Amino acid sequence: MPNKEEFIKLIKRYEGIIFKITTIYTDSREDQQDLYQDIVYQLWKSFDNFRNESKISTWMYRVALNTALTRVKQKKRQWNTVAINELVLEQTEQYDAIFEERLRQLYTYIHQLNVMEKGLMLLLLEGKKYEEIAKITGLTPTNVGTRISRIKQKLTSEIRKKQ
Repeated sequence: MPNKEEFIKLIKRYEGIIFKITTIYTDSREDQQDLYQDIVYQLWKSFDNFRNESKISTWMYRVALNTALTRVKQKKRQWNTVAINELVLEQTEQYDAIFEERLRQLYTYIHQLNVMEKGLMLLLLEGKKYEEIAKITGLTPTNVGTRISRIKQKLTSEIRKKQ
């Protein structure tokens, strides 16, 4: 049985990971809360199996992304837009209005990507290196680099169309 106190500390320390993934893969606050609970449950179930072969954050990203992707597949939803509401703005640091607007626009474009592309961009925006993204997603670092390059081209093209 996992150590409850240790697990709670872990969730509190890394809840930003869970929050970011639930924001990217849901449209409503209710869905976000449900996915958050699903992710925490999956982390709890697999907590004893964590063997410290990777960073704890890498393991958490992998579990959280897999849980989110499974949920998306189960619901078979079409993701078209993202609502960046006050909840997201409360969780981000205080930036100027121009930055916040650009961030909203970026998340709108990212939300239009397929489920794998969303995950890759989320991890890239988190500052993860290709090697760590590869460990989290199960892809090769070369494949990660190729896919991210294509996603960047796709996003750049979409952004230019709108300007």
